[in-house]
Amino acid sequence: MYRYSLFVLCLSVCLGTLANAQQSSTPAPAAEKPVEGTAPAKLGDDLKNSVAGVDPKSFQIGAEDILGIQVWREPDFSRQVMVRPDGKITLPLINEVQAAGLTPDQLTASLTQNLSKFLNNPQVIVSVMQVNSKKYYITGGVLKPGSFPLVVPTRVLEALSASGGFRDFANTKKIVILRKGQRLKFNWKEVTKGKNTEQNIYLENGDYIIVPE
Repeated sequence: MYRYSLFVLCLSVCLGTLANAQQSSTPAPAAEKPVEGTAPAKLGDDLKNSVAGVDPKSFQIGAEDILGIQVWREPDFSRQVMVRPDGKITLPLINEVQAAGLTPDQLTASLTQNLSKFLNNPQVIVSVMQVNSKKYYITGGVLKPGSFPLVVPTRVLEALSASGGFRDFANTKKIVILRKGQRLKFNWKEVTKGKNTEQNIYLENGDYIIVPE
C-alpha cells in the first residue's frame, strides 16, 4: 500500500512538471501590427482646437501665426510652432522652412517633400491653431471693443456684429474705417435698411473701425 501511494505521488509530480514545461514553451501570441499605409484613427486629434473657418486651400499663413504640425508615427516632428517674423519655421532635420505666404496645403506639400529625404512616405497635416498675422480692430461705442482675427473674408457689418452690438449713445451714422491713412465712412442705419450697401466693404488686415459716441 505504501509503495502504491508513493508511485501515485511520483506520477502526479511528473505530470505536473510536464504540463508546466509545455505551458512555458508555448510562444506568446504576436502583437497585432497596424496595417501599412493606413492612418490611425487618432491622426489629427491634437489639432481639433484649430481655428474654425480657415480654408487650407486659400488662407495665407503669416508671421506670428501658430501652426500645428503632425507627422504620422513621428512624434519628434509633431509640434506647435510659431511663424517667425522672417516668415519661417524650424523643424528637426530640415531646419528652416518658409511658411509665410503659403496656404496650409502648400506648406503641407513643402514639408512632405523635405521630410521625404529622411522619412519613408511621410504623412503630414498642417493646421492653423491661432491667427495672429491678420487682424482688424474695433473701438468706441461697442460692447466688445478690441482686436479680432481676420480669418475669413469679413465685411464691416459682420465685424460690428462680432463686437456684441452698440452702446446706448453710439453714433451709428458716422462710423469710420481707418485704412492706411484713408477714412472710409460707414452708415450702419443706411446699410441695415438696404441703402448705399457699397459702404459694406470687405475689411483688410490692420483696419480700424471707429464707432463715435
